[in-house]
Order: sequence, then structure tokens, then C-alpha cells
Amino acid sequence: MNEKELIPQLFKTEYRKIISVLCKLFGIVHIEIAEDITNDTFLLASETWGLKGIPENPTAWLYIVAKNKTKDYFKRHKTFSEKIVADFKYHQDQSVEIDVDLSIENITDSQLQMIFAICHPIIPLEAQIGLALRILCGFGIDEIAEAFLTNKETINKRLFRAKEKLRSENVKIEMPNTDDLHTRLEAVLSTLYLLFNEGYHSSSQNSHVRKELCLEAMRLTYFLIENKTTNTPIVNALMALMCFHSSRFDARNSQAGEPILYDDQDKNLWSTELIEKGNYFLIESAKGQKISKYHLEASIAYWHCTKIENAGKWENILQLYNQLLQIEYSPITALNRTYALSKVSGKEKAIREALKLGLSESHFYHSLMGNLYVDIDNKKATEHLEIALNLAKSHADKSTIKNISIR
Repeated sequence: MNEKELIPQLFKTEYRKIISVLCKLFGIVHIEIAEDITNDTFLLASETWGLKGIPENPTAWLYIVAKNKTKDYFKRHKTFSEKIVADFKYHQDQSVEIDVDLSIENITDSQLQMIFAICHPIIPLEAQIGLALRILCGFGIDEIAEAFLTNKETINKRLFRAKEKLRSENVKIEMPNTDDLHTRLEAVLSTLYLLFNEGYHSSSQNSHVRKELCLEAMRLTYFLIENKTTNTPIVNALMALMCFHSSRFDARNSQAGEPILYDDQDKNLWSTELIEKGNYFLIESAKGQKISKYHLEASIAYWHCTKIENAGKWENILQLYNQLLQIEYSPITALNRTYALSKVSGKEKAIREALKLGLSESHFYHSLMGNLYVDIDNKKATEHLEIALNLAKSHADKSTIKNISIR
């Protein structure tokens, strides 16, 4: 592997580790300094390795350079050092040279603490996702813009405002105290859930970026599971949900990138390994007393991953949707319930229920109605699908609608 292939790979795995440690060292107020040092480290690697070749231990090389650049920064900025170093909780003695701790333990702790800092409820969820992708996942601005189907300028402004808010509120890079942990953990899970959904339900045609979003959401969720303080039933429920959904990722699109409806998916392409992992985390999630939306969605996803089609499968899915709607109502959940209802009680009943939802402005609604009217009233089916096509904005959604066949 040459340096042009290796550096992007290391950027994905090591950027988040280095910047988390440096952000913890400098504090959220000086996050740009941590970013500059980390970026300069990779820039030097690109310049040096191209001339002198790849070092024997590239990761260790990056860590040494990051440490030296940080120490050089403190030496060059004496005033900064005098004002800031005294505030570092583990460097009260200014005569002690700054130690950039890139041990495995500190890297792990710093990344976990950064998750809570970035997912702070004082900044909008979209900004939380953007910061997570940039700082914790090592995504470039171009990749984030692609994921959000927007431009670089919008992403840069969004990230700048989020950093300014974290700075003005002086958010600490540390684990929440025991009293706040539950509330803060729920905020983190909301961000990771949305990050996963950005990948799984994204309208982007870039399959690589979409899959990366899902994998990064899963990696960050696993961080929480690895820590005994945050390894709670609700976290395991979210992880189970992600595993079940990811297990069908490769079956959801054709080789040409066209979406494949659930009933038409090749079940042999479903990942048995991820389904088994989903089962494990779902069992772990059952050890608590509280049922969250993640528990119910994970259970629905579990039933979707069962390959045997029978009335019992869809009856279970329907009952789970009923519970989910009681916990948290959403139009999409109601539509999904209606599809399950059609499997249990027939299309006619499902159509009557769908008409009550009042979602005539949604292309998802008209897609479902088109599907339900097939073989009952093909003229109405065609009308609904045409409306759905006109309302749909993305290529993926339009392709999905076109795949609904009227015989």
C-alpha cells in the first residue's frame, strides 16, 4: 500500500483519536487549535512519506508528530501557556512539561467524553451529527456535504455556529455526573440514531458514503457499550436496531444502485453475522425495566429479518407498531403500521386506516396507497403512484415508486 492509499485510511481511524485527546487537553474553547495541529500532522505525513517512504509504524509516527507539534505550540505561545495550562486539571504545576497522553486508555476515554460534548443538547441535532462526522468519524467537509445533500459552505457555517455555541457555553469534555447521565445519554442516542438513519434512509446515490454513515453510528454506539457506565439496556436496544437494519443493507439495492422493495429482496444477501449480533444485543437490552422506542424498533427489525413469511410474523410486527405509536407518534410510523395491517387483515382494511391519516402531501403515503390498491383498483393505484412520483424529490424515492408493479 502506498502513502496515497494509506493516509486516507489512517485519517479515518486515527484523526478522531488524536483530535479527541487534543480537544480534551486544550478544552472546547480552543477546539480550532486541536484541529489545526491534527490536520498539520496528517499534512506533514503526506509530504514526508511521499519523499522518504512510509515509516515502519505509521500510527506511532503520527502520534509522535502530534505530541511534538502540541509541545511546540505551547513553547511558541508562552502567554497562552501561562493563562491556560494552569487550568488543566491534571497540570496544576506549570513547571511540569505538558504531556500529550496518547495511551489507549486516554484515547478511549477522550473519545467517549467527546461524544457527550458534541452531542450536547444546546446545539441543533443537525449540527451534532455534522460535528460527530467531522471530529469523531474523520469525515471531510465534502463527504459531510454529500451525506446531507448540501454544499460545503452550508456545512462549514453549520459547524462554525455549533463550535461557537459550545465555546460560549464552555461545555466541558468530560463524562456527565450521575444525576445528568441518563438525560445526556438519551441526547447522545438521539444523535447516533439520526446519524444511522442519515445513512440507511439517505437519498444520496453515493452508496459508499451511506454505508460509512451507518458503520460510524454503530462504532460510536459500541463505544457506549464498551464503557460500563453507559452500557445500559437502551444503548443495547439501539445497537440491536442498527445491526438488524444493517444486515439487509446489501440486499436493498441492485448492482445498478436501484432500490429493491422488501418483498423482492434476495434474503441470501442478508448478513447472518449481523442478525446474530442483533439478537445478542436485543437479549442484552431486555435486562432493564423500561421499554424505549429503540426496543420496539429493534424488535420490529428483528421480525423483518426472519426469512419465514407467516401471519404470526406480521401480527407481531403490527402489535409492536401499536406500542411504538403509543410511546411516540410519527406519520411514518403510522404508515408503516398500515403496511403491517395489510399483511394481517388485508388491503381493504389497511386502505381505510390509511385514509384517516391525512397525509395526502406525502409521497410515502401515495406510494403506500398505490401499493395497496394494486389488484383492488388498478386505476386508483396508478393515480396514487403518479402523484407519488410528482411529490418525490430524490432519484432513489422515484425509483422505489417505479418498482411497484401493476399487473
